[in-house]
Amino acid sequence: MATLKINAPEWTAANTSTVNTANTKAGNNTWNKLMAFADSQASNKTVWFMFSLVSQGVLFLPVPAFLLYYYNAPIIVLVVTLVLFFANIIAGMGGSGIRTLLGFFAFSVLVHITMLLVFML
Repeated sequence: MATLKINAPEWTAANTSTVNTANTKAGNNTWNKLMAFADSQASNKTVWFMFSLVSQGVLFLPVPAFLLYYYNAPIIVLVVTLVLFFANIIAGMGGSGIRTLLGFFAFSVLVHITMLLVFML
């Protein structure tokens, strides 16, 4: 049985000597690290797609039912959740890059956390 291996990111201790001081001064170092991590996960795109689908199905698809029933949220909450869920499916099955796939997933997480905070507080 094959095991899944998550590739090590490109900013490990061996590459710390090549830090560009212009990027550090401009504040782009974190963004570059995030993009290097996303690029290093390109070979694991299917794993990230499945993780995105399972986590959204378990954590985010019940959010509209919870908000609609307990907090009388508008129906747009359901529409937003379904659009984000199907956008992630299309992005994963449509052959988009790993940056797009992780970006859609991160955006979906942020939108759902925001919806929960808006209606619960």
